[in-house]
Amino acid sequence: MNDAASEKLDLKTKLAYGAGDLGPAITGNISTFFLLVFFTNVAGIPPGLAGSILMVGKIWDAVNDPFVGMLTDKTQSRRWGRRLPWLLYGAIPFGVFFFLQWIVPRFSVWGLFWYYVVIGLLSQVFFTVVNLPYTAMTPELTQDYDERTSLNSFRFTFSIGGSIFSLILARIVFLQISDRSQQYLVLAAICTVIAIASLYWCVYGTRARALAFEAKRIQAEAAPDIPFVEQLKIVFSNRPFLFVIGIYLFSWLGVQITANIIPYFVVDCMRLQEADVPTVMIAVQGTALLMLFVWGALCKKVGRKVVYFLGMSLWIIAGAGLYFLQPGQIVLMYVMAVMAGFGVSTAYLIPWAMIPDVIELDELQTGQRREGIFYGFMVLLQKFGLAFGLFIVGNALEAAGFKANVPGQATLPIQPESAIQAIRLAVGPLPTICLILGLFLTFFYPITREMHAEIMLKLKQRREKVD
Repeated sequence: MNDAASEKLDLKTKLAYGAGDLGPAITGNISTFFLLVFFTNVAGIPPGLAGSILMVGKIWDAVNDPFVGMLTDKTQSRRWGRRLPWLLYGAIPFGVFFFLQWIVPRFSVWGLFWYYVVIGLLSQVFFTVVNLPYTAMTPELTQDYDERTSLNSFRFTFSIGGSIFSLILARIVFLQISDRSQQYLVLAAICTVIAIASLYWCVYGTRARALAFEAKRIQAEAAPDIPFVEQLKIVFSNRPFLFVIGIYLFSWLGVQITANIIPYFVVDCMRLQEADVPTVMIAVQGTALLMLFVWGALCKKVGRKVVYFLGMSLWIIAGAGLYFLQPGQIVLMYVMAVMAGFGVSTAYLIPWAMIPDVIELDELQTGQRREGIFYGFMVLLQKFGLAFGLFIVGNALEAAGFKANVPGQATLPIQPESAIQAIRLAVGPLPTICLILGLFLTFFYPITREMHAEIMLKLKQRREKVD
């Protein structure tokens, strides 16, 4: 297994793997930036109730992650391997249920609430079905320490590139179509088609590499299956893993809170148009995309910890600047957006480059490759945190007196000063607290390049004995 897995990946495989995150990125980006706004400003649902819809979906999404992860670890297919069947058969339902979230049925407020809850639950199930096996493929495609950082750079190039494309697409659609409900319906339809196509590109483009790894894994893995409860004990006794999920949780909590509040900040605090929201987010995501390969190269010279500290420090400064911005300071707003993009880039790159190292440590301790369960529990805890964060944002806005739009109303209501202040707190101080906690955990993360090299040497010696 070592010979096949440690060699360098060709460009074709890296591109195909990266494409697998394009669909989830586009759909996830549109949902993150616009779903809460869609609920309040198009469907006319109060922000507290809208936040609850998102919280229910995220909690359910988190709960099913470890079970899907465990099932993918146990999946056996000679034709497709362990992970790819999930992407192959889940792609179309994933796209369909994403699209159904953007329809506004003629129901009462509570009827809409339950419609979006049910569709949201199904959408999150199929998001997990395609996205979790995909993320678990990273350590199976290569076991080289630096090659994994490179592979994640390709992945997040497609991810952030897809996010930027979705925002450009959103701006075009918003400018061409005046009816708000039609805007989101057309946008969702286009994103659905792209998402399904990109997942099939990933399946067929990585199949050969994935099957080569699978054949070696089956030959080398001699340890018996471990019961699920015992797996949980091993996973959570893996100290570096606890650091990684903490770093990822706080990083992405900062990302998600900022992404959900930015549309309100741009329109209600900076007094710009809704069509300006995608432009602001493009400044963030475009910078993040450009910095991916810069940070990746810098990681080889100064290490992941230093890169993470650099990016997050710039983001913290940007958060403070956004809190104090006033209407008319448009140039400063874009400067702050670019600075935030430096930090967002490291939030994408660093935690996902760390998790395969943890999986290798687990293999050394247990003799098994269990990527699915590690990725499942990583995402589970992340989504619990995100659900809580979205619930807080939605209910904080409602408590602050935020006024939801009346469906069909052409102009948005003027928000009271209390709601404006709540938006400012959510765009600045709240994400900053999360980022500082992530920095603290990163400082104490125990797996270094040298420790990883030692782990890989011991695994190589064990596999040579098996062969």
